Amino acid sequence: MKVALQFVAMGLVWGASFLFMKVALEGVSFGQVAWARLVFGAVTLGVIALATRARLPREPIVWVHFAVVAVTYCVIPFLLFAWAEQYVSSSLASIYNAVTPITTAILATAAFRVEKLNRDQVLGVLVGIVGVVIVVGPWAVDALAGSLWGQLACLGAVTCYGFSFGYIRRFISPRNVSSTTSAFLNIGLAAVIMVLLTPVVAWHPIDFSWPVLLSLLALGALGTGVVYIWNMNVLRAWGPTLTSGVTYVTPVVGVALGILVLGEHLTWNEPVGAVVVLAGILLTQQRVRVLTRQPVETHKSPDIA
Repeated sequence: MKVALQFVAMGLVWGASFLFMKVALEGVSFGQVAWARLVFGAVTLGVIALATRARLPREPIVWVHFAVVAVTYCVIPFLLFAWAEQYVSSSLASIYNAVTPITTAILATAAFRVEKLNRDQVLGVLVGIVGVVIVVGPWAVDALAGSLWGQLACLGAVTCYGFSFGYIRRFISPRNVSSTTSAFLNIGLAAVIMVLLTPVVAWHPIDFSWPVLLSLLALGALGTGVVYIWNMNVLRAWGPTLTSGVTYVTPVVGVALGILVLGEHLTWNEPVGAVVVLAGILLTQQRVRVLTRQPVETHKSPDIA
């Protein structure tokens, strides 16, 4: 139950992150958005790591693995998504983010060989995508409007996510590194890289306002801070493909924010799509089985506390 709650919280926070990026871009550049979210996230996780007395790994190879993840899971995709949102809507960016389970399934099974999908999980991925398409409503003329390069940048970002999920499961999850330490090293190393890149990505003029500042703080402290501890917990418990299913939730959150924050109207396809998305999540998590049989227990032993 605890892992499931963290999964839902991840979807809510990361779904809101696309709105935070859009608001932040009104006062800062795309590079400054990525820079701020990583630095604020690293500071937040650093405080948590100190408070919990998290231990850092001693093996140099572990630091190398976390450096790879820092680049592929944070630096590159954060820059790509922030750049893309200059040309596409935040809702469209969140929709493209939902492609992550596809890239994860492909790379986790073909490249890293850390998972083997059964027929229900494959069906769940497909059902989830159908749900996302229903939420978007591509039959509307301007539903998929946006720069082609912006959309390609979003696809590049989710490909990085798919690579990172498989890499974490293959090289980091088997090691005895706590979720807090993993999240801190991931974001902390990415923040160091971004600070070194400051003259390149964060030199533009700044036009601060309260909405911009609060969006950057929320994007960093929540969307790039606390939520990454939850992400590591879920990844260890469920594996990369099931964890990447959180991206099915983000479009639903985007729709809700559009109604509550931007005053958009709810159409029939959005709640229907949300139900289909939920069905896809249940299938990928194997909470529901359609094409495969439930394993039969030949012997049931009493629970041991």
